[in-house]
Amino acid sequence: MVVKDEYPFDGPSPYPAAEIADAWRRERPGTPTESIEIVTPLWRLAKLFADDRRRLLADLGVDPATLDLLSVLRRAGSPYELTTRELSRRTLVTAGAISQRVARAEVAGLVTRRTADDGTRAVVVTLTDAGHDLIERTVDQVLTREASLVASLAPDDRQRLAAQLQELLDDVGRRARKLPPDV
Repeated sequence: MVVKDEYPFDGPSPYPAAEIADAWRRERPGTPTESIEIVTPLWRLAKLFADDRRRLLADLGVDPATLDLLSVLRRAGSPYELTTRELSRRTLVTAGAISQRVARAEVAGLVTRRTADDGTRAVVVTLTDAGHDLIERTVDQVLTREASLVASLAPDDRQRLAAQLQELLDDVGRRARKLPPDV
């Protein structure tokens, strides 16, 4: 799979967010523009990170959905198993999407699934040795690459930014759930 490079610029963005905000203020005085210089770089960063990760995973022969599934199971700790309901909750995808991911990973020998031993209809998904080996090889390469992408920030700046982003994420998550759909 070849992923097209969607950001072909070597230097700064050709349309810095401040210029976009200024243009809207000029063209539509009174339009709220205070979010532009935050949201626009976040969208662009998200795309750059996603494209870069997709390229790396393609080189490694792993699709992002499988990496997500295996990562969640690995982070769960030994015995590296979770119910499909818990997998859905932790990956923020639907039960149907988890079912498809698990089925693909099971065919590839990366996970097994069984009915829970507690008499419920719950399905338990367990990381196999092959799945464990794959995630161990992959996670270091992915996280090393992503660490290199944020290396221009000093450690204190990374911690401060991480805290601010988490605060913003939590607040936007609360507010977005409360807004009517047409706002």
